[in-house]
Amino acid sequence: MFQILIVEDDADLNYTVCSFLNQSGYKATGCQSAEDAYDMMYSKVFDIIISDIMMQGTDGFEFAENVRRINEDIPILFMTARDDIASKQRGFRIGIDDYMVKPIDLDELFLRIGALLRRAKIASSRRLEVENLVLDADEHTAYLDGEEISFTLREFNLLYKLLSYPKKTFTRTQLMDEFWDADTASGTRTVDVYMTKLRGKLAACKAFEIVTVHGLGYKAVLK
Repeated sequence: MFQILIVEDDADLNYTVCSFLNQSGYKATGCQSAEDAYDMMYSKVFDIIISDIMMQGTDGFEFAENVRRINEDIPILFMTARDDIASKQRGFRIGIDDYMVKPIDLDELFLRIGALLRRAKIASSRRLEVENLVLDADEHTAYLDGEEISFTLREFNLLYKLLSYPKKTFTRTQLMDEFWDADTASGTRTVDVYMTKLRGKLAACKAFEIVTVHGLGYKAVLK
């Protein structure tokens, strides 16, 4: 049974989410502060963390940063009333995996948890196979029908990211924040250039398509 840690200082919401998840086949443990969450994480291994941002003492940003220092792989989902783009950007830069704005739809939360757990399994394997395409994240190698495809490190990382989250749209800004240095002089249209290169190198691969989401960015769609 998957173990879920809920870090939420609203006692009623904490209880509601934990009860719902426990009734949905998960084992949810609730904490009302980051400090309590740290203690809980020392005594139990969790598969996913769901955290508020605005909490007394250590806020969600600092909590997520601290978690990432000791565990790079555990999925972290922010569940917060903050709907501004700056908070979302900061969260994703820290390394969270998903972001939901209150009020929370519990059925949607259930679906997102399932998706995050599946992605975590992919990430931990460090190897992606999409029909005749194989990506090895440890060796940064790609093979199509057994033949190696030459990718730059950034090209490989962009492709691995898209295929790790099929159907999820990544904005150009999100991709720039993750794969380019903060002080880069390149604009977000640089991402378009890289996507064109990836499409060219993967022209013989029919297992998926890199789709342009107009006005936003890109996603990988499996066929």
